[in-house]
Amino acid sequence: MSTDTTFTPRSLTASEYVRELFGPADNAAILVRNRSTGHTVQAITKAETIASAGFQTWLANQSASGYDVFMGMNPIKDRAYSRTRQNIKDIRHVYLDLDRKGDESIEAIRNSTEVPAPNFVLDTSPGKHQVVWKVSGFSQDEAESLLHNLANQYGGDLAATDSTRVLRLPGFANRKLSEEFIVQARQESDAVYTLRDFTIDEDSPETPRHFGDYRQRERTMPSNHKSQSEHDWAYAKRALARGDNPEVVIQRIADYRADDKDDPNYYARHTVTKAQTELARSSTMRGGADSDIAQEGDLTRDLGRSHE
Repeated sequence: MSTDTTFTPRSLTASEYVRELFGPADNAAILVRNRSTGHTVQAITKAETIASAGFQTWLANQSASGYDVFMGMNPIKDRAYSRTRQNIKDIRHVYLDLDRKGDESIEAIRNSTEVPAPNFVLDTSPGKHQVVWKVSGFSQDEAESLLHNLANQYGGDLAATDSTRVLRLPGFANRKLSEEFIVQARQESDAVYTLRDFTIDEDSPETPRHFGDYRQRERTMPSNHKSQSEHDWAYAKRALARGDNPEVVIQRIADYRADDKDDPNYYARHTVTKAQTELARSSTMRGGADSDIAQEGDLTRDLGRSHE
């Protein structure tokens, strides 16, 4: 860990925040989405361009027109044009999305001996926060394993545990709220952390307690862990099987995946179309019996969570 012990916490503008996250020549992803229309635009460009006055003016205009503004938390490889896992250049940040009991969780993190002091804390709405640590030396598997365990430990959003995640950019309105709330960011440390600075327990009691002691371990997901795409697929089949309007199912999935898909509407429609085809095939083969109906889950749990 490297740090300046004389660091004084400070509030950051959007441009300052971008420059603290990335070097000028790093490629970074910006995503804007209109929650009312579903229209989404993603741009991958140099961090210095994003921090520039001209680009910030464009973002401000988008925000004023009803768009939420997000930024990818890890740099993108040169000549890559999408925010996919294979296009992540390296891991620069780990993070938490605290949308339940956020104030309590922030206090627990600040008082914890198992995680270091956050570099950045974003207030995304009243009582909800995003926490970011600057890191080095992480593989993607190590980062995502740690993200999953941080979310479990501190009540973070388990959907926000992938290395391609976008989080809110400070200085712009959170358009999910009925009353305007401008996202704010505080820098609380200038440290750069390694695996050894995080000592929370992993999911398996057989794994070493110290993250840095076993760098070649497999990811600590349960053996029956499903990806979010698999959950989306299962939800689509359940919803269609019980008779939900396909257009409604598409919109629910698109809304839920808005923050981590380049084109959430295309993704959602593709998922639902595939589910319709599978259900039709299954119905033909089994006389209309569909075992997925028996797996009916809590709709609110599947798609109701919101990313702040």
